[in-house]
Amino acid sequence: MAKKIFIAASGQNIGKTTVSVSLLHLAQKKYGRVGFMKPLGPKPTTLRGHAVDKDAALIAQVFDLIKDLRHMSPVVVYPDTTRKVIDGEISCAELEERILASYAELEKKCDFIIIEGSGHPGVGSVLKLSNARIARLLDAPVLMVTGGGVGNVIDTIFMNIALFQLEGAQVRAVLTNKLYADKRATTLDYITRALADQPFSVFGGFDYQPVLANPTLRRVSRLLDLPLHGNRREVSRIIQHVQIGAASTQRVTEMLRDSSLLVVTSSRDELLVTLANLYQMPEYRSQLCGLVIPGIVPVSTITQLILDRSNIPYLRTQRHSTAELYRIITEDISKITAEDTEKLDLVRKLAEERLDFDRLEALF
Repeated sequence: MAKKIFIAASGQNIGKTTVSVSLLHLAQKKYGRVGFMKPLGPKPTTLRGHAVDKDAALIAQVFDLIKDLRHMSPVVVYPDTTRKVIDGEISCAELEERILASYAELEKKCDFIIIEGSGHPGVGSVLKLSNARIARLLDAPVLMVTGGGVGNVIDTIFMNIALFQLEGAQVRAVLTNKLYADKRATTLDYITRALADQPFSVFGGFDYQPVLANPTLRRVSRLLDLPLHGNRREVSRIIQHVQIGAASTQRVTEMLRDSSLLVVTSSRDELLVTLANLYQMPEYRSQLCGLVIPGIVPVSTITQLILDRSNIPYLRTQRHSTAELYRIITEDISKITAEDTEKLDLVRKLAEERLDFDRLEALF
């Protein structure tokens, strides 16, 4: 029988998938056969002809589990799924059987299986398949991932664990994630003492890493539905800052920060030419990630020539204003994809530094 952990989370964007990637990475070092399952998938995509959840697709590609893909995401939720269930067109019992059958197939070939929930613990309740219900259905002990902080985190833990207790699922550990490095020890001390009388253990997760939520050039290209021109080898580069090139050319260059994406209107010839030239200098390459160039006015012929010869990555649009572009890019929450090699390497490194896999495994 395979060892198994159900990864739940107290809410969205807590780092549940990052924790799943981390644990699978660590498990592969110890077990010959590891598996992954996203029983209820609310983010549909298609991979190798299979309709699956995006997180299942990510794991399948990163950990070379394509052969198990059809069992990794047994229930994919589409916009009309909820209505069809309520109308009786889709049977909740049939969805449940689909999950059980897929898990049985994975267990035949795996020694260790990560089962990842969806959103907060109540997601899927309308289908009679909440995270808590699925954990009990698969008899899988639960690791609850929460955010950093003290009071609010503790309140949220108790609120969410109540649903697992109601369903009869066992929460064996809580992992507090996205901790502020300078407060890590203090935060974990308070949370551990506050939960000392509870039947689960407390673990420290990752320190807050904004770089993991930052977009890559590829992500911005897809977000804006614009082709990336220039240096395509930089497509996976992580954007650390987004700046608007509205000041004087000298001021903009003085304000450059590490891995900056600059939004510069098409009429700013002097600034565009300066940035294109700076991109070719090694001392500025780390600061200049690329450009987004809005504006109805065409880029002048000579400026366009300099841009292309410099090979600086850039996106050109006439559909959005500078303010709209800044808002779209900065408000986007970038999820890790299989193509984000730089982020995935960082996650693996952090997993080896921060997660006590042996202690965690012993609880499960």
